[in-house]
Amino acid sequence: MKILVANIGSTSFKYSLFDMDTEKVLARGRVERIGESISPCTIEIGGTKRSHDVSVPDHAVAVRQSLAQLTSPESGVLKSVSEVSAIGFKAVHAAGISGVQIVDMKLLDAMEEMNDMFPAHNPPYIKSMRNMASQLPDIPLIAAFETGFHQTIPTRNRYYGVPFEWAEKYDVIRFGFHGASHRYIATRTAELLKRKDAKVISMHLGGSSSICAINAGKSVAASMGTSTQTGLFHGSRCGDFDPFAVPYLMKKLSKSQDEVLRILATESGLLGLSGIGADLRDITNAARNGNERAKLAMEVFVGYVRLYLGGYLVELGGADLIAFTGGIGENNYEIREMIVEGLESLGICIDKEKNHNSNSTESAIHKPESKTEIWIVPTNEEIIVARQCAEKLQSIIR
Repeated sequence: MKILVANIGSTSFKYSLFDMDTEKVLARGRVERIGESISPCTIEIGGTKRSHDVSVPDHAVAVRQSLAQLTSPESGVLKSVSEVSAIGFKAVHAAGISGVQIVDMKLLDAMEEMNDMFPAHNPPYIKSMRNMASQLPDIPLIAAFETGFHQTIPTRNRYYGVPFEWAEKYDVIRFGFHGASHRYIATRTAELLKRKDAKVISMHLGGSSSICAINAGKSVAASMGTSTQTGLFHGSRCGDFDPFAVPYLMKKLSKSQDEVLRILATESGLLGLSGIGADLRDITNAARNGNERAKLAMEVFVGYVRLYLGGYLVELGGADLIAFTGGIGENNYEIREMIVEGLESLGICIDKEKNHNSNSTESAIHKPESKTEIWIVPTNEEIIVARQCAEKLQSIIR
């Protein structure tokens, strides 16, 4: 069984083709600048990359272009498109729907209902899925929703202190996102610890960040709530924020609600605090050179993380393993060190030398005496989506 996993951006299409018999990646590729006069297309097979430029007006054409690459005699990956059993998507959210679902018009309508809550995520996926469904009718489309992994969160960690009817009628609850990443961490740490009952705190830190408390492979708490805006602050999104500050800012800034919300979603987080950018690599370099706002942004970000870390240590009754993943979690040793600094009394002891020399690879970075293991675990969301798609297809066949 071969599964194509799609990652859709507003003007890009990235994919990985898996042979699910071995879970081997047969090929990776990407199409960029979709909708422009020239769209660079790249395919990588066995470490060898080939690129060419064509005109790609929309995502459905990008998929066909990618399938043409995969079936070309030069690639040798597929003899025909019919070998692709399904196209899988790491979808974000749909009203009243979660888990792994076959894409149909009802599901697309449910996703569309959440466009206001997820303006950067849902619209490009919906548009692409509609195009693919009409133009590639013989290939099943499967959506693996980010909220699926968090369906095991107990009600005490799911409800807000708002009118009960808001939760029951309008789903204003803590859903949790980054589900594919946290599911991978749950799976991989169980293998590392050689046990399935472990208590794990998964830290997905990157341009978008979230933390998840995992008990015996199941999510029991997650920092993101009804939307991906909440919890930790992000590259350019504010994260947790007092809603009563919005009308105050509307008056002070003489801006509409939509304008203030746009600032909170696109000009806040690391970008807003540092004044440098949304990329923590740039902020870290500026902090090393004495930039005070860059230092502030790092310190506040770490402060947010430590608050959730402390809460999840209480929720779990301690942790067997803390996993750092995502672009920041895997690559920024200074942030990792700042997050666990001074926690030796809790049995969390980082080895600074191992941390500095990890080279962003999967590795243990704790001291021998640490009661809680600390690991860098590069995430693999694509294999999780591929596995979920394969399981869905098999369940249909049965």
